[in-house]
Amino acid sequence: MTETTKKPQEGPDGSMKVTVTKNGPYIVTGGVPLIVAEICNDNEGYCRTWKIVNRYPVKEEYTLCRCGYSENRPFCDGTHAKVRFNGTETAGGEVYLRHPRITHGPELELADYEGLCVHARFCMRAGGIWNLTEQSDIPEARDTAIEEACNCPSGRLVIRDQRSGETVEPVLEKSIVVIEYPAKGEHGPLWVRGGIPVVSADDKPYTIRNRLTLCRCGKSRNKPFCDGSHVQF
Repeated sequence: MTETTKKPQEGPDGSMKVTVTKNGPYIVTGGVPLIVAEICNDNEGYCRTWKIVNRYPVKEEYTLCRCGYSENRPFCDGTHAKVRFNGTETAGGEVYLRHPRITHGPELELADYEGLCVHARFCMRAGGIWNLTEQSDIPEARDTAIEEACNCPSGRLVIRDQRSGETVEPVLEKSIVVIEYPAKGEHGPLWVRGGIPVVSADDKPYTIRNRLTLCRCGKSRNKPFCDGSHVQF
């Protein structure tokens, strides 16, 4: 017997939305662009840039696999019902957003929401974003720290300018990016960009953020969000 899911309703203005279904896929509504992008290394082997490798035709609605077993990834093909996928959401009150670890530097302040880490590894170059923040009175270190923070897909790393008090966030197209990392053979999470709302299976909205990542391997202990469990160290 196959499971059935209730079709989610869009917001009153027809806005984009991602709805988590009980033990099933993500239902994406509102014509959200779907992109496949790869993490690219520099000559020293550090994660440095993103490369877009595919843009799917825009659809008003589609479903994305979150069990990890679909034969038509990133799309759902109903396999979650056959494998009896347990997609129970465990993110709860998103407590990991309340008390970030703060690194203070002369020009920048770094808020580190460690519970959001998906091991994209952009933060490791040039001595690491933490050291760069502490050396942010050096223009090159400051610029590199900002670049690394803005490349972090999950929003774990957030930079604030000490002088203006403003948070430095990348301007991102409202879209969902399927993350791939060929150098490590890793199939990463779904990167939800630009403040698209994510709603739980029991119709409760999660915190709207410019950058967040959703699990698509089915192994995360922080469902529906990615916790890096797709990575094999």
